[in-house]
Amino acid sequence: MTDEQASPTHRPVELLLRDLRTSEAGLGGREAARRLAVYGPNVLPRAQGISWPREILRQFTHPLALLLWVAAALAYVAGTPILTWAILVVILINAVVAFLQERQAEKAVEALAHYLPLQARALRDGSAVTIAAVDLVPGDILLVSEGDRVSADARLISGTIEVDMSALTGESAPVTRSATGDDTAERLVDAGDAVFSGAECTAGDCRALVFATGAHTELGRIATLSRRGAPAPSPLERQVRRSTWLIAAVAVGVGILFLPLGMLAGLSLPEAAVFAIGLLVANVPEGLLPTITLALAVGVRILARKGALVKQLSAVETLGSTTVICTDKTGTLTQNAMRVNRLWTLDGDHDVSERSGLLTALVEVMADCIELERTADPMETALRDAAAEYGIVTAPRVATFPFDPERKRMSVVSRRRDELIVSVKGAPEGLVPLCDSVLGERGTAPMSAAERQTVTDAADGYARRGLRVLALAARHIGNVPSDAQAAESELCLLGLVALLDPPRPEVADAVAACHNAGITIHVVTGDNGNTAAEIARQVGISAERVVAGPDADRMSEPELDALLALPGEIVFSRSTPEGKLRIAEALQDTRHVVAMTGDGVNDAPALHRADIGVAMGRSGTDVAREAATMILTDDNFATIVTAVREGRRAYDNLRKFVL
Repeated sequence: MTDEQASPTHRPVELLLRDLRTSEAGLGGREAARRLAVYGPNVLPRAQGISWPREILRQFTHPLALLLWVAAALAYVAGTPILTWAILVVILINAVVAFLQERQAEKAVEALAHYLPLQARALRDGSAVTIAAVDLVPGDILLVSEGDRVSADARLISGTIEVDMSALTGESAPVTRSATGDDTAERLVDAGDAVFSGAECTAGDCRALVFATGAHTELGRIATLSRRGAPAPSPLERQVRRSTWLIAAVAVGVGILFLPLGMLAGLSLPEAAVFAIGLLVANVPEGLLPTITLALAVGVRILARKGALVKQLSAVETLGSTTVICTDKTGTLTQNAMRVNRLWTLDGDHDVSERSGLLTALVEVMADCIELERTADPMETALRDAAAEYGIVTAPRVATFPFDPERKRMSVVSRRRDELIVSVKGAPEGLVPLCDSVLGERGTAPMSAAERQTVTDAADGYARRGLRVLALAARHIGNVPSDAQAAESELCLLGLVALLDPPRPEVADAVAACHNAGITIHVVTGDNGNTAAEIARQVGISAERVVAGPDADRMSEPELDALLALPGEIVFSRSTPEGKLRIAEALQDTRHVVAMTGDGVNDAPALHRADIGVAMGRSGTDVAREAATMILTDDNFATIVTAVREGRRAYDNLRKFVL
């Protein structure tokens, strides 16, 4: 960690530049090359793949396979070469099937992880250039603008931007980062002037000083944490190991017991020994191992057809044994596509399907006051789609004053019905004070103090339900304003728009199926607690308690165990990577089989530790997919339930065979 990373407060630009031995003009080409040799490429640490020889050896050294090796040796000693070769063929077939199946799954995972190299814009020798993101080094001046993905950890030295950090923190709403922001937060990721690798800029532009790359970034730290420790054996592996020792004990016991019995029956010692070896070999179930492998392989193929890629054969049975699912919210329970949920005007709350004159004026601003080029922002798309469903299209635009994270609003001058209209949208706390009138059933009238309080109460009520709230206002003008300040004055408040990432329609049935199967579902998310609880209740997760991440982090191990032992289902909000890991470990310590879902890098440690980690194939990061045991190609919670059902079917088939 550099001195700059350890700083608890905002530091002057001069000190940042001094510590990293650079300037606002950026690094020179030769200096950047030297630093690249020192710090290495800007890539995340990746787990080393298991070599083919080691993978093949693992298939031949399975506990039951070792017992079969012993049986083959004893069969050879007993003079039964045909049985010897039969056992060896069984071992070989099982190893080949298991090896090919797991290699096929790994190839599918590798295909998902292949992306084109990210590009970055930086200052080199005083000029803005586009370079491969892997070539960024500490001391580079990174240029970030709307639509860019941040390629390294950096401190802003000029400008203000809005960034989506959901991959790192799990927080679905974009956050503002400014060069004037103070770093007084408890966690580095919450610093007001810092951006991190993996974040996506949704508005604004800035210059930022790179202070960490590759394994030294926040993403790299979590990626390293996710690879610590070997994963625990699956329930099937533990059961097979116990069964192997039991079978071995029975076989050896019967063989030893027969020696004196055979001699009492009149056999010589060599004859009794040969017969005892034959009994020992006969007690070894040669068909058990290939049956297990083939049954699991069939389950893997069925799951693949239904949208779940399994990286280990034993994971099929683990799914069938699952008793608790810890699920993420965004993209798993929800569609990861923001929608307009409610509309509010002075006459009250409205559904988006309602029609009225007041709502029409509100929706016209929704249609006009958008930045269609901001494809990275799901809010803009949601407003456009909602207006289109209402039947209102964007009016011809005369001027645009783009969204500014410091103003927290934007405005557009449009020509509608042969009139020039300023349409404004923004955060209620910033926009409502600029409004001196309000639109009601009787038309436009001055806004009273009571009406201002009504608007504030309505916005607060939506926020407590986990909805993202925007205020919309407008005014008629004669001439195009010269700047945003002139445009955004003497406004008439039209109402509020509340947006929410809606739940997937099929999730409610999947949750009900889990409950019917006796599976408990906890929501573990980095998002807002109110938002997560609202979504959980909509899909049928009871969410009796909402526990904030900092509160869970402060709990001792016995306190966390006691919390999880209580009946009902819990929403853990604002969870940190370490917090998610503790939850998984606490559930496992109470003899639960835990399935943990996630898509961000912050989910990777818990995915690695859980009995079965389930990563998202579409929205998931490379690190999450590497840490997980199963990958959902459709990012759908309902697919997990299908996988559990198939796992239980495979387990029932195995149980019938063994019995």
